[in-house]
Amino acid sequence: MFERNIPLKNISQALHSGEVIEDYSAEMPEPSHLILGFQGKLPFHVVTSENVEENITTIITVYNPDPQKWKKDFRVRRA
Repeated sequence: MFERNIPLKNISQALHSGEVIEDYSAEMPEPSHLILGFQGKLPFHVVTSENVEENITTIITVYNPDPQKWKKDFRVRRA
């Protein structure tokens, strides 16, 4: 997130009101999600892992989605 200049404020907003676009919970030891957020009009994705017992969300990575790999709305991967 620091390398991509996405402020913590924007990431926090995505965690609270962003859209979960993929659920990796079946693949990971803890519930994990891909969340779509926006910095102005620019989309970014946040991958999180949640420790439900301790009520802790860990940010795994934050990145700007590649338009060649994602459809126009950045919610669905291209085939």
